Amino acid sequence: MRPLRLKKMTKKRILLKLGSNTLTKETNHISRGKIEDIGMQIAALQDQYEFIIVSSGAIAAAKQFVKLDNNDQEVFVKQALASIGQPHLMRIYHENFSDLGLHISQCLLSYSDFEKEQSKVNIVNTINVLVKNNYIPIINENDTVATDEIKFGDNDKLAALAAVLLDVDILIIATNTNGIYTKASINDTLPSTIELVSDLSLLQKEIGDTKSSHGTGGMQSKIESAAIAKKANIETWIVNGLEDDFIRKALRNEIPFTKII
Repeated sequence: MRPLRLKKMTKKRILLKLGSNTLTKETNHISRGKIEDIGMQIAALQDQYEFIIVSSGAIAAAKQFVKLDNNDQEVFVKQALASIGQPHLMRIYHENFSDLGLHISQCLLSYSDFEKEQSKVNIVNTINVLVKNNYIPIINENDTVATDEIKFGDNDKLAALAAVLLDVDILIIATNTNGIYTKASINDTLPSTIELVSDLSLLQKEIGDTKSSHGTGGMQSKIESAAIAKKANIETWIVNGLEDDFIRKALRNEIPFTKII
């Protein structure tokens, strides 16, 4: 039996999943400006919301500094890049967030941690202590030992499992589109966003299977994540993380995004 969080009457808990395309702003390096934008929003919202971040971007961070011998299997090269990039990524978060008076901590998890009861209890207890003491946990998959994120879904599933385990109110998945578009409008100059969804089987019919260029997750992995969250009565918001101030704009309903309830 996992310990439940005592929900405060005042603060809602948001799990914010940041993919590589958001953190790089679709370039080939981590955007300090984007990380600062996220930090400024969290600082502005911290009286009303608790934040837990699931962050990709370690491999993208490494690519700024190194080029590895590519004679090895691709998955091992990516694991090595993740190992090199993770401390760089955390340093960028630390530098930008500390300027705003925000404290961060690193939590490296793997999917096997979600299969062991004791591990789950430990994760919940540790993260609750961090949040209570005003630290923002930044979760990434422990890529050195696990290949799932590299092969399968750019941390989308990890974010959903963490959202359920940590009893969050909203799972926000930042991506590079204004949510999920209708299939009919996908090739339009301004595609139409599907704004509210309660039946995931209908949504499934609208999506393609394209993956993002830096990460490995397409809309399919986001819908699978939303299904995990939905079973636990957690809303999933798929929001355009390239937009400045995207969290606050979504909370104020000022931008188009997909809300799955």
